[in-house]
Amino acid sequence: MLLLAIESSTGQVGCAVGGHEGVLASAHTSRGRRHAECLAPQIEFVCRQAQVELTDLGAVAVDVGPGLFTGLRVGIATAKALAQALAIPVIAIPSLDLLAFPARFSHRLIAAVIDARRGEIFYAFYRHVPGGVQRVSEPTLGSPDDLGSELLAAREEVLLVGDGALRYQGALPESSRIEVVEQGLANPSARTLALLAHARALREEWVQPWDVNPMYLRKPDAAIGWATRDGAAG
Repeated sequence: MLLLAIESSTGQVGCAVGGHEGVLASAHTSRGRRHAECLAPQIEFVCRQAQVELTDLGAVAVDVGPGLFTGLRVGIATAKALAQALAIPVIAIPSLDLLAFPARFSHRLIAAVIDARRGEIFYAFYRHVPGGVQRVSEPTLGSPDDLGSELLAAREEVLLVGDGALRYQGALPESSRIEVVEQGLANPSARTLALLAHARALREEWVQPWDVNPMYLRKPDAAIGWATRDGAAG
């Protein structure tokens, strides 16, 4: 089965085409919050590079967060629209799972951390299992101090991946047991999404487009701003 993977949960936006032969083509770009402008040309590009027509696709995979509101909204809306137009299912995978998977060969506790802006982070913990990783905590919205407390409480070697770990590295505990991976694993990847989604597609672990829901973990910044303004006015 061929599928299109769409990833847009962070400042990076990307897509990939994959199937039983692996990832056939992928593209990623970081242009601030211009996800809507970048995504459609990327989809056209990867399909052309893979020599695939949209009508050849058997499923659409999408990152459902947690992540930045604008990026998630663009990616999920695009995935739903394509899936409905092509009458194919959607495979939804959380962003933190995508971030942790490339670190699957480490036998340390893995912490996937995404910058949530406004001094907060999204994070979850994972452990190595044969063939991949297993999430051992629920995706959480918290502060770098919250994560630091959990790292100290773990009392074991921890490998941190993600742009949130990089941004707040100075706020995390200094310990020989704690290592932050550099830029190579800073963002979830559409290539990883294509690989994980294809495995799920073989098991028919998909949903219909109207059943796909984003994992925001907090209200959009605009809603928070209005709430703060209303509170001040009251």
